[in-house]
Amino acid sequence: MSFSPNSSSSSGLNAGEARTPAAPGAPLIAFQGIYKAFGNNLVLQGVDLEVFSGETVAVMGRSGSGKTVLTSMLVGLNFPDQGSIRFAGLEVTQLKTDDDWRDLRLKTGYLFQGSALYDSMTVGENVAFPMVQHTSWSEGEIARRVAEKLHQVGLAGTEALEPSELSGGMQRRAALARSLALDPEIIIYDEPTAGLDPITGDGIGHLMRRLQKALRVTSIVVTHDLRLAQLVADRLALLHEARWVFEGTYEEFLQSSHPEVLRFLHKEPPQEEAT
Repeated sequence: MSFSPNSSSSSGLNAGEARTPAAPGAPLIAFQGIYKAFGNNLVLQGVDLEVFSGETVAVMGRSGSGKTVLTSMLVGLNFPDQGSIRFAGLEVTQLKTDDDWRDLRLKTGYLFQGSALYDSMTVGENVAFPMVQHTSWSEGEIARRVAEKLHQVGLAGTEALEPSELSGGMQRRAALARSLALDPEIIIYDEPTAGLDPITGDGIGHLMRRLQKALRVTSIVVTHDLRLAQLVADRLALLHEARWVFEGTYEEFLQSSHPEVLRFLHKEPPQEEAT
């Protein structure tokens, strides 16, 4: 899979394959009635979310609110206790084995928080890794595509560098190039600006938006960075106490009178914590 170093190798992925169609007017991705608990800690309680083809949705909330738990269910890194997850009509919760998951995982790019580049590989080898694992492309074709992906993220000519030679923002771009390696239909970004200064974070946000428009990918962005959500998201959804408390555009978010939205906007503590 394009996001895991532990996948079994396979081949035959065709460059330029047609995008997976959803039914007309139907969401490409639909979470319905999702419940998830870890022991006595209920993190998701009847959560619904629809994401349409070509759309970017920001899933927001405080640390530990369940943002990553929800989105990682789309690639089998977590599993709901109850509920339905559908991708273009496919019931994801019925997938059991790696072979079952393979097609969906190959269509999904996953940008991990902190980049998660392999220190033992060069930048070029990091980007090439999913291609080597999952395609029968020649070395020349892989090299060409590595150069293309690095160019797309503004890192042309960095193939021979080690990840340690890159700045934090450049590492994030290299990890994004790796996420794009197999021309995914979906990209899941897990806190893509975490640990970056505001200027570098804005650069990542502008890059994400350019890629979304150029490649027409469908994106889910897990973040607590409101500035990033403003830059990239068509819609925002805010999780609080295991449920959505807001869904809508950034402009609607600014106008919301929900107490948690107001606390999120103004960084106010919960009422019981106020002094």
